[in-house]
Amino acid sequence: MALEVETDERVEVVDVTDRVTERVPTDGDTCTVFVPHTTAGVVVNENERRLLADLEDALADLVPEDGGYGHDELDGNADAHLRSMLLGEHVTVPVEDGDLALGTWQSILFVECDGPRSRRLRVR
Repeated sequence: MALEVETDERVEVVDVTDRVTERVPTDGDTCTVFVPHTTAGVVVNENERRLLADLEDALADLVPEDGGYGHDELDGNADAHLRSMLLGEHVTVPVEDGDLALGTWQSILFVECDGPRSRRLRVR
């Protein structure tokens, strides 16, 4: 199943937990969310606004936007590719009784690294 995500900023974190939950099959034992894009990622963590801002800051510190990367000669978004590699392209969450078995503070967070964009996530 596909899930559409729209972003407004170059780097933006979107909580997709509720939308993924709606797509969890009742007979499954795990749910995988996969991002078929090379400049976005997905993680499981707490959806707290200061933490999300810290994540954006940490990504900028680890991989500066203007880092003089070779790939920038092609399309100017090497930082987005590198950031998404650090984040990862999928998460897998256990399913119990048809519900995501996330911890109390855990959410599934889509992380856009090259927005604004319209993205499609795959949920299985």
